[in-house]
Amino acid sequence: MPGERATGNRAEQREATRRALLAEGRRRFAEDGYHEVVLAEVARAVGVTKGAAYHHFDSKAGLFRAVVAEVQGELGERVAAAAERQTDPWEQLRAGCRAFLATGADPAVRRILLVDAPTVLGWEQWRALDEQSSARHLKEALEGLVAAGVVAEQPVEPLARLLSGAMNEAALWLAGTGTPEALELTVSALDGLLAGIRRERP
Repeated sequence: MPGERATGNRAEQREATRRALLAEGRRRFAEDGYHEVVLAEVARAVGVTKGAAYHHFDSKAGLFRAVVAEVQGELGERVAAAAERQTDPWEQLRAGCRAFLATGADPAVRRILLVDAPTVLGWEQWRALDEQSSARHLKEALEGLVAAGVVAEQPVEPLARLLSGAMNEAALWLAGTGTPEALELTVSALDGLLAGIRRERP
C-alpha cells in the first residue's frame, strides 16, 4: 500500500542518513581525533542539518560511542574469524591474538579505540565495549584451553585481563612504530608469553 511504502522509504532514508553520519564521523575521528571533530561539520559533509545529526546521535559524544561500538565489533569479528580458520584450540588462541595485534597497523583502531575511547568514554564504558568483542573471545578461548587441560587449572578472569592489557599496550606501540618487522617481533614475544601458561605436552 502507498502509506506502507512511504513509511518504509522514510525508514530507509533515516537509516541511510545514520550510516552516512557514522561513516563520516568515523573518518574524521580517525584522522583528526575526537576533540578536533565538530558535529555540525560532520552533518554538513553528508548533506544534512545539524539538527538531523542530533536527532540520530544526541551529541558528538553519542556519535563517537556509536563509532567505537562499530569499530570494536569489527575488531571482534576479525579476531574470531582468524581463530576459526584454525582447528587446534591452542592455534586458535595464537591466531586470534595475532589478528588483534595486527590491528595496531590500522590508524582508525589506534586513534579511536586505543587513544581516544578510554579518555572520552571513561575506562569503565570502554572496558564494557571491549568485553563485548575481542576480550570476550579471549576469555572464551582461555576457558576452553583450561577445560581441555592445555592450560593449568586457574581462575581465567585475571589471566584474560593480563593478556588483554598486554595486547592493548602492544597494539598501541605497534601503531606508533611504523616498522614492518615490529609486528613479527611482537608476535614472537607473545608466543613466549603464551608458552608460559601452557602445560608441558605429554
